Amino acid sequence: MRIAVFHNLQYGGAKRVLHGFVRYLSQSGHSVDVHVPSTANETILPLRDVASSTDVYPVRSTVSGRIRLRLPYIPNAGISLNALEKTEKAIADRINGGGYDVVLCEQDQYTMSPYLLKHVRTPTVYFCQQPSRRGEEILIELSKRLGVGNRTNPIKGTLRNSFFRRMREIDRVNASFSKSILANSFFSRESILRSYGLNSRVCYLGVDTEFFKPLGIPREDFVLSVGSCAPPKGFDFLIESLGYMCREERPKLVIASNDANPEWKGYLERLASKRGVDLQILSMIDDAHLRALYNKAKAVLYAPYLEPFGLVPIEAMACGTPVVAVREGGVRESVVHNETGLLSERDERAFSEAVSGLLKDTERRETMGRNALEVVRDFWTMDHAGLRLLGHLNRAKKSD
Repeated sequence: MRIAVFHNLQYGGAKRVLHGFVRYLSQSGHSVDVHVPSTANETILPLRDVASSTDVYPVRSTVSGRIRLRLPYIPNAGISLNALEKTEKAIADRINGGGYDVVLCEQDQYTMSPYLLKHVRTPTVYFCQQPSRRGEEILIELSKRLGVGNRTNPIKGTLRNSFFRRMREIDRVNASFSKSILANSFFSRESILRSYGLNSRVCYLGVDTEFFKPLGIPREDFVLSVGSCAPPKGFDFLIESLGYMCREERPKLVIASNDANPEWKGYLERLASKRGVDLQILSMIDDAHLRALYNKAKAVLYAPYLEPFGLVPIEAMACGTPVVAVREGGVRESVVHNETGLLSERDERAFSEAVSGLLKDTERRETMGRNALEVVRDFWTMDHAGLRLLGHLNRAKKSD
């Protein structure tokens, strides 16, 4: 097949998955051409390394866009949404005239569902990792309760809420043009149905098991958590939970983050000091360092709020490391309770007891690690995920 790929992503889990998908499709003998706006992150995990070709389309900087740089709750691109839509329409026109069999469309860092969906006429599969969460009550409540990042005056608060409403509407309208939507979990499928009123099919993701694998190195006395350093990732919950453990048993907590908001980082460090938790926050480490951390940690802790799927648990399991997670969101579909890890309620004492019990039982940890490795190899590899995606691409092509 001739496949066109679109994305306007920053670096993160979605970009890592897309890189794996493009590599799989290319290695399977398909011609894969990537079309992206200049706002897309093609510095980290560039798709040109695994695609047949990559074309970058400029997004014009505008006066209104430059004004938006002064508004901290609006993406800092120096562009207007009108300029972004014009670029994505140009990409769609190029794809429509390019003789492609199908389009794999990922999300947009600004609008979530991209404008491309309105203009593309080639059969398109839209991989919706999650609907827009801007203005979601749990995220607003987290900022309020924790006193970080939501100290705007009433005028700014009104402007922010107006912006959130507009962006959610743009997301909803763009998504409505999709005829084939994929979700990364059944939890995400339900979110898509709730947000858009649209059906979608679950296409589970995968992990590169040629890279994320056991290294045969000794375990060290720390637990690991991975994710952006922001309130929705639940690192404060992990610190509070570890604080309930006996000081003699309390492990060091290492957080590996692809970014670190200074305000939030300072809050976590102060909280850890108050609770007596030895905390280390690592920012922008490379994949080799991350893989080593997965292999050295006694367990990986995972507590984000309503995470749609989450690559971290399956990356950990691919390295033979058990996961202790909050029983919430997509992680319920990847971690098998009492087999590859433990699922706990969002209760600090209950989570603390789960971590403590696992750390005390070396044999149980090792058994769970072996189980996790087997489960990943049987279902969660990039080859499994790529084959699942290919089935959906073929279905979209045939239904045209």
